[in-house]
Amino acid sequence: MFYATQTLAIVIDIQQRLVPAMLNSRTFVNKSCQMIKGLNILNIPVILTEQYPRGLGNTVADVQILSGEWVFEKTQFSALTPEVQTLISRKKPKNIIVLGCESHVCVLQTVLALREQNLNVYIPQECIASRTQENKNNGLQQMQAAGAIVSNIESILFQLLGDAKHPKFKEISKLIQ
Repeated sequence: MFYATQTLAIVIDIQQRLVPAMLNSRTFVNKSCQMIKGLNILNIPVILTEQYPRGLGNTVADVQILSGEWVFEKTQFSALTPEVQTLISRKKPKNIIVLGCESHVCVLQTVLALREQNLNVYIPQECIASRTQENKNNGLQQMQAAGAIVSNIESILFQLLGDAKHPKFKEISKLIQ
């Protein structure tokens, strides 16, 4: 099963100077914000990473406002920096929701590293971006081949609810509409 109490999210490199280069960047940011709002409603911890922020800027304001207390800088492509890995080890999640840039580089390398740790990885496909559709598709295919579950915002949020009797059902339903 996929329980909110056993889940955390990693938001990878949705940064000021990187986002404009992404295909359908505005939609990508809006959908990422929708997903993060849902995670917040369900009290799922959100980790942010920023790839070399001196060069690529910080996380875009819309995403930054919604996200939690953990922001980690990185230069490696995988988001599993020692600090992020320590947090994951401390929280002991079974499930990780991954969103961000770019599908075929940082997101892919993060997902592969998480799968090596036998964690269940969920990818809301609307919340993943690359510069080209081909690169996005290729990244998603590789993640799926590695055992990640490529899904969508609505499916993931409703899986986390599990039941229409969940106390947050109405709030999530309004978010999806």
